[in-house]
Amino acid sequence: MMRTDGYLLDNRQAGVEQRFDASATLFDPTTFRHLERFGIGSGWRCWEVGAGGTSVVSWLAKKVGPTGRVIATDIDTSWVASAARPPIQVRVHDVGVEQPPGDGFDLVHARLVLVHVSDREQALRSMIKALRPGGRLLVEDADPALQPLLCLDEYGPEQQLANRLRQGLRSLLGERGADLGYGRKLPRLLREAGLRGVEADAYFPVTSPACAALESATIRQIREQLVTAGLATHQDIDRHLANVASGSMDLATAPMISAWGRKG
Repeated sequence: MMRTDGYLLDNRQAGVEQRFDASATLFDPTTFRHLERFGIGSGWRCWEVGAGGTSVVSWLAKKVGPTGRVIATDIDTSWVASAARPPIQVRVHDVGVEQPPGDGFDLVHARLVLVHVSDREQALRSMIKALRPGGRLLVEDADPALQPLLCLDEYGPEQQLANRLRQGLRSLLGERGADLGYGRKLPRLLREAGLRGVEADAYFPVTSPACAALESATIRQIREQLVTAGLATHQDIDRHLANVASGSMDLATAPMISAWGRKG
């Protein structure tokens, strides 16, 4: 995952592996469904932006085979480095600042990345520049402002506490430059950038064990920031984590909007 200065969910923090695993469980099927529609196959050259974990790059590597190439980039490559074997190449790279790590890509993909990048416009230009004519771009990002709740059915104190902490998370993200309404802008931004055949859809998990695992990992990572900012107490957070662990609450995530298009 790329980050702005002071990125809230740093890859070096404890619990990041649980967050990667939960995100993969939740979002990989949607990502892979879109990539399959593009006809990805042997020999494709792919750039995975802000790779974070290994699930997507490993899937891409199987699809493109030994004649293909998968460039996996991130500011922090500590987690994806374990996948660095042909056809995967791992590079430290900041998509919002640096030039693309090559050109002529058949596919460029970023998931839950650009919402956190300070120069999102530059990052998007860089990704499109790296495509070959006819190459595909798939950008998938959250839109927490579109659906701001953790518990859609706020019927009791446990759900009210959960939603208060989710509001705290949104406040912290906003303070660090995240665009909490970025996902909905993607179709327009891709069209304005000159891509053809732009389409988009959204995936909106309402409840699942992976949602609970993601929430637990996220809250543990931002505990100190929530307390320092006066958004919650340690007692609030302990109570919420116990509620999540009980399995008795329906926990949602922000919608992930997937937008794709073709370079003319």
